[in-house]
Amino acid sequence: MILQERIQLLARLGEYMLNKDEEWTAIQARAYRENAWFIPEFIEKAVTQIATRFLQPELLLKWANQYDIQDQPSQVRNVGIVMAGNIPLVGFHDFLSVFVSGHSMTIKTSSKDEFLIKHLIKKLYEWENTIQNQVSFAEQLKGCDAYIATGSNNSGRYFDYYFGKYPNIIRRNRTSVAILDGTETKEELDLLTDDIQLYFGLGCRNITQLYVPEGYDFVPLLDQLRKYAYLIDYHKYKHNYDYHLALLIMGNKYYMNNDSIILTENNSPFSPVSQVHYRYYTDKKQLENQLSNDQDIQCVVGHGQIPFGQAQFPGLTDYADGVDTMAFLKSL
Repeated sequence: MILQERIQLLARLGEYMLNKDEEWTAIQARAYRENAWFIPEFIEKAVTQIATRFLQPELLLKWANQYDIQDQPSQVRNVGIVMAGNIPLVGFHDFLSVFVSGHSMTIKTSSKDEFLIKHLIKKLYEWENTIQNQVSFAEQLKGCDAYIATGSNNSGRYFDYYFGKYPNIIRRNRTSVAILDGTETKEELDLLTDDIQLYFGLGCRNITQLYVPEGYDFVPLLDQLRKYAYLIDYHKYKHNYDYHLALLIMGNKYYMNNDSIILTENNSPFSPVSQVHYRYYTDKKQLENQLSNDQDIQCVVGHGQIPFGQAQFPGLTDYADGVDTMAFLKSL
């Protein structure tokens, strides 16, 4: 296929994702049955994000033109993709990048998120059967020309061992933080709660640590976080909440909560589900410089940074770990 045909197919896929097709609805329900973290509300949020911010023909064409993507690469390579499964369709951007580039791919899905992506690619097969020559699935990735692998720090070492001698992008644990200065409006705090609680806080773009000035008043934020109080009704989330609250109580640690989320002071940017860490700062500029060089940080939200409420709505060029996937594919 030429580039324009690939873009047209992707735009059709975006339209399909937004429709309440019976088969698509059934697949989403199955994804939730198989993974209790994938509640219908969050699947719909991820689907809408992909369809509206990725799969629009004008956006895709502008993105491809940015890299001077041709109808076919001078030499087609097979790219192995190891997808994560922490939030619905989290590996879609890697698939999208390789597909637009014109290379072929072999995908290893996460057992936590295999139904959604497989169904969508099956739809592409139905509309254009030659895509089966370009996109395939495998339980083990062998013999690929390059690899894009996403996982934990532990799996990153495994990826290094097996894929290190090939061109690769290997992604490890990352998380996101917010810098608050105390002047945030009620509306901004409301948007911040989305950055924190969407997808139960499991995404690398979720805010898991807050940087606040001395004397910061947490009460307005805790009040706004009640918007997501219903998450406590989901047993996996409640189990995390009860467990980490018990640990803080037994450890005689200071904490604040609103019966559905816990705030506690902690230097680690990585916080468990149902809990958000905070730290105090004195020099905002110095903090911003420090965070810009921190390999654990995916994105920073706050005044002068990513706007409140936008952390979970990346565009096509908001690459994970700041590594330009399309430039990597072009270099092959």
